[in-house]
Amino acid sequence: MGVLQDEAEGDIGSVPECTGCGSIRVVCGAWACWNPASGIWELESVVEAGYCRNCDQETTFRWRRDEGIARQVVRELNDSFRIHGEGPGSLLITAGLAAEGEAFVTEVIQAVRSFDEFTKENDPWGEHDFGAIEVQGRKVFWKIDYYDRALETGSPNPGNPRLTHRVLTVMFASEY
Repeated sequence: MGVLQDEAEGDIGSVPECTGCGSIRVVCGAWACWNPASGIWELESVVEAGYCRNCDQETTFRWRRDEGIARQVVRELNDSFRIHGEGPGSLLITAGLAAEGEAFVTEVIQAVRSFDEFTKENDPWGEHDFGAIEVQGRKVFWKIDYYDRALETGSPNPGNPRLTHRVLTVMFASEY
């Protein structure tokens, strides 16, 4: 028995599950190949049948994308970048905001870093990628966008920091 594949395989948040009982406690043997460009082992091929530890028997897998896990990973990466500056990314301050001076920009950045008022209304996907704040009576927006590492196209997977360069743009609401 082999592994069934679909578009979700390999995506952050995707899990293989046993076609017999639906458990995700599954294992399989595989060959991995070292990729010097990415610095990780990459699955090359599955060499043994799948096995379910829950059923205690051989099985095939179906892949299920767990959107909750995928969004949680993106949310954690976004918060880590926005709050601590961790991970590959850039901070972009618009010309209008920069024109207000260094002290104002510093206050805005601190407000962006400390923002934690996410709700279903302002964060419907649960990814913490947008916020609206008020600094010195002025409405400011911030937004995180996801690009590939070369900054040429959108990221193929925002939940994978090896494939994603985050761009945090901070602007006056009037510049949006």
